[in-house]
Amino acid sequence: MRTLYLRETLTYDGSQLSSLWAFRYLGLQGDSIVAFRGPCRVEREALVDVADYLASSVIYSPDMLHFLVEHFEQDLEKGVLRQRLLVVIAKEMLERKGVRPLERRGDDLFAEDRKLSVSVATVTPVSVMIHLGLNVRAEGVPVKAVGLLELGLREEEIRELAEAIMEAYAGETKGVFLARCKVRGVP
Repeated sequence: MRTLYLRETLTYDGSQLSSLWAFRYLGLQGDSIVAFRGPCRVEREALVDVADYLASSVIYSPDMLHFLVEHFEQDLEKGVLRQRLLVVIAKEMLERKGVRPLERRGDDLFAEDRKLSVSVATVTPVSVMIHLGLNVRAEGVPVKAVGLLELGLREEEIRELAEAIMEAYAGETKGVFLARCKVRGVP
């Protein structure tokens, strides 16, 4: 699994959830996880989550740490499980940095009753894609939200956090693959 942290700011608008995005725009061919920082604004017509669409939601944050994952298979259930694994890894890495108390509810993270993340998994014609966004700042977010800086992370720790999450996710993915390849079938 390829990993890359983009140094440039990029606005996440949902268009990044398209097959081969990392290959087309960044030259990363194959399974990948890319992290970048920037605003998030997903208008209603670009929403992948139909429940959010029906609620006329708009996903917005002035500053997020984004993760975009692509696996070349089309099993959405496995994609949702991987999405939750990514969220669990993010929670674990934040707790290692002293951010507490955090709670995972499904595919989202909360600090008390304030939402820290947005996340979705979907299928494309050739892959499963996952987006996880962690608020860095939460001013103007349309729900009760919190950001990483408010939770005590320092500005200089954001990239370090992103790289730790990507490395752990890639390691878990490799570990799962290798675990499949070491056991014999039973009759």
